[in-house]
Amino acid sequence: MALRTHISERQRRLGSELRRLREQGAVTTSEAAAVAGFSAPFLSNIEAARTAVTTDRLRTLCAHYGVTSAPYVEALVGLAESNGKGWWTAYRDRVTPYALNLAELEAGSADICSYQPLLVPGLLQTEAYIRALFGDVQPRHATAEDAAAFRMERQRILTAEDAPTVRAVIHEAALRMHYGGPEVMRSQLLHLIELAKLPNVSIQVFPFRARTYPGVSSPFLLATPHIQELATVVLDHPAKPIYRDTQEHLSQFRCLFGRLRDSALAPINPLTPPESYAVPDSLTLIQHLLHDL
Repeated sequence: MALRTHISERQRRLGSELRRLREQGAVTTSEAAAVAGFSAPFLSNIEAARTAVTTDRLRTLCAHYGVTSAPYVEALVGLAESNGKGWWTAYRDRVTPYALNLAELEAGSADICSYQPLLVPGLLQTEAYIRALFGDVQPRHATAEDAAAFRMERQRILTAEDAPTVRAVIHEAALRMHYGGPEVMRSQLLHLIELAKLPNVSIQVFPFRARTYPGVSSPFLLATPHIQELATVVLDHPAKPIYRDTQEHLSQFRCLFGRLRDSALAPINPLTPPESYAVPDSLTLIQHLLHDL
């Protein structure tokens, strides 16, 4: 079987999880390979996501590693059997591999946590805001039209039948940046208020006056499927995104996001009059920003 030349995040995540299970069970590569009926180098390629693993052999490995949770095993089987196709497939060769991976990751999530210090999260951006971000810069491997259309298509997940819970913390600095000018920002701020009406969307503003600590300057996204152990953290980086999925990293970023939410203003609630709050909330701050535009 030929080795993969392009590895998706889903494939990488499956290989990473199988390696974690083997190491957690103190099983050597040679032992695990012998149990599953293939060579040690072949198992190494599976764990590195360079090749696929059949469902029966995947179940054999899980049993040997002592995995007893049926839902967890089925989730691994789902990752292995998926062909990776979805609405994003139509954009292959038109947007970056990162964008495709992100769309597939979001599609498989039950809970999405996003923190952005200088931008409105992609799932919450207006089309005008998106176009202002691109400006005259040509997106890599995509036209500005394709990149904007792709990002707008991603947002359909917010109102899908099986929509995930989306929790966003946005630094006040991001809302004070004038991407595209006052009118673009005005529409963007109003759009955040409208999105906050969705029952599965929570938006909080992290104000300048909030207590700061390490991590506040770094944007990240935590995508969690129905099986929490299979969550992935995506860290923004100018060159390419960085993925983190060890249980230690997942715990670290869940804790960080919890601290960000605790330090942020209360979520936008368009249905509650601002004067009913004893302390300033996210809606009050956004209304203040709208007044200043």
